[in-house]
Amino acid sequence: MALKPLMEAPEFESQGYFQGEFKPFKLSDFKGKWVILCFYPADFTFV
Repeated sequence: MALKPLMEAPEFESQGYFQGEFKPFKLSDFKGKWVILCFYPADFTFV
């Protein structure tokens, strides 16, 4: 699925590091707030 500017992102769930521990986060947890998503596809792969 390709997203274009001003399109809504699809719902997803992921792990994130927050306040000293890893926690699951859903995009809907931030509904009504500004969110910046950064993807690093090869980060931490030690290639």
